[in-house]
Amino acid sequence: MSNGIVSIREPKAPKIPQQLSPATDAEHDLVHDGVYMSLTYGAGTITGSGAEGVEFERCRFDRTGFAAVTLHRASLTDVHFQGCDLANLRLFSSRLFNAAVANCRMTGFQAPEGGLRDVVVDGCRADMANFRFSQMRDVVFRDCNLSEASFQEAELRDVRFERCKLVATQFSKVSMKNVRFSGCDLQGVRGITSFDGAIVASGDAMSLLGALTSALGIRIED
Repeated sequence: MSNGIVSIREPKAPKIPQQLSPATDAEHDLVHDGVYMSLTYGAGTITGSGAEGVEFERCRFDRTGFAAVTLHRASLTDVHFQGCDLANLRLFSSRLFNAAVANCRMTGFQAPEGGLRDVVVDGCRADMANFRFSQMRDVVFRDCNLSEASFQEAELRDVRFERCKLVATQFSKVSMKNVRFSGCDLQGVRGITSFDGAIVASGDAMSLLGALTSALGIRIED
């Protein structure tokens, strides 16, 4: 710590072997308690919605489709998603550790009551995503559209939002510690009273004015 500024470390990169086995057709159809390790998935579609206890470890996904899949208590560790369709993917009570998610479609993505640690979400469209009641540690959202997403009652520790669109994003009852916002659009953000513990770049502060005055009951006249 220096001059009252707390540094936040970079999330750990996923550890993925250089040599991976191509996923078979059977490994695209998820089953209860299925374990999928050291696999590479291409532009196919994942099926098996409703599976419980699925584990992905040391896997790479390139343009893979997960749209509208539902998984319960899934575990994804040391994984990389590139250009995937994760729209409306539902991961209930699941965990995502040591992960990179880049240039993916995540509209309506849901991970309520989940755990995210050492995750980078970069260049993704994640509007209306749901992270309610989740626990995040060492997570970066970078160049993402998170408009109307919900972090309601989530616990955020050492989390960064960099150059993200957070218009009307819900932060009500969020617990924040060492959470940084830089280069973000925060217009109409909800739950501004939960920003205790947040660090906001000076250039972002003006976009918070409307939310602050509304929360304090202040009316601004022309």
